Amino acid sequence: MNRREFAKQTCIGCLNGGLLSAILAGCQSTHYVSGIIESKGLSIPKSEFTYFKKEKPFARQFIIVNHGKLEFPIYLYRISDNEYSALWMKCTHQGSELQAAGDHLYCSSHGSEFDKKGNVNQGPAETNLRSFPVSVNDDEIIIDLT
Repeated sequence: MNRREFAKQTCIGCLNGGLLSAILAGCQSTHYVSGIIESKGLSIPKSEFTYFKKEKPFARQFIIVNHGKLEFPIYLYRISDNEYSALWMKCTHQGSELQAAGDHLYCSSHGSEFDKKGNVNQGPAETNLRSFPVSVNDDEIIIDLT
């Protein structure tokens, strides 16, 4: 078997093994924003969730808010146009920074996984993630950091 045949068979096996959703989630690059800290909270323009491909607008599933004054980034997930989930990307198991993978977060240190609302899907973590209240005003998303 030559290299091309091996790669083709291996990729087909991986796709059939359930990795298709992970690969497709990885097709869209992660979008990082810093936002602006104001008296009402951390402000992010709604337009950060929009990207264009061949001049067509598409909605991002999530963005990562990585402001210099934050110890850990915030995972901001778009549930609908007026509903968002904001989660502290700090694992509740031993405090490692989490990684975003589409509609869930995972800890590369020990394997804990959390859903888009911060609930534990897989341990060793036993405690849900810290979440922040989110409000939407016109074209602005406000994350309440208190």
